[in-house]
Amino acid sequence: MIGAPVLAGTSALRTGAGLVQVAVPQSILPAAISITPELIGLALGKMIGADSLLEDAQKADAIVMGPGLGQSRLAAARVSRLIQLDKPMVVDADGLNLLAAGKRWPGRFRAHAVLTPHPGEMARLVKLIGRDKVPSDEAGRTEIAAKAAVSFGQVVVLKGHRTIVTDGQSVYVNDTGDSSLSKAGTGDVLSGIVGTLLAQKMNRLSAAIAAVWIHGRAGELAGQRIGRRSVLSREVIEEIPAAIAEYERREKR
Repeated sequence: MIGAPVLAGTSALRTGAGLVQVAVPQSILPAAISITPELIGLALGKMIGADSLLEDAQKADAIVMGPGLGQSRLAAARVSRLIQLDKPMVVDADGLNLLAAGKRWPGRFRAHAVLTPHPGEMARLVKLIGRDKVPSDEAGRTEIAAKAAVSFGQVVVLKGHRTIVTDGQSVYVNDTGDSSLSKAGTGDVLSGIVGTLLAQKMNRLSAAIAAVWIHGRAGELAGQRIGRRSVLSREVIEEIPAAIAEYERREKR
């Protein structure tokens, strides 16, 4: 899905990343870069090792893995290699689905990750810890997100109304965001924000908390400007600077 990595990359740039490289199949790379020409392209080949993905990932300050990835055997092989890197990482979308497809959480997972599942992705993930569904009430969502964070050893962002952020010890319940964020692609926007804050050396929990607040507030601002039902993901990206400014003022109080 060409839009997902471009939205994540554009969001990362808007959040303050100095250079963002987007890795997509060679056949669609020109189209991806034409949407946001400030992105640097990395053309993926038809077999792992036929491109410089792993070499370039080693050089990155942070990695966002999953948006638009698909669930092919080649995608699974790339996920398997990338999670072995000792790097800050956001895992979203099909990155999560491919991890959930195994019988257990991979022991070779060396990345320091923020996992950003929506409830459907979370329902697949928690089967790895013996659970078969995700509760809809806040207490239940908090409990299962914390259990997953402890079991996987990662920070978990369980998206939805009043998004939950937890490392298994501390829990944050977000109070920004509205139905402006109900369109496809807004989760990719969040991934780009988290990835940039990780690249700026924030610790994982703080980066996730800040990103979720900024993302939610950007959605609210876009809804106020355009109307909630009409907001597109790209318009949430346009409001990131104003949301960041509000967050910084809030933190100084």
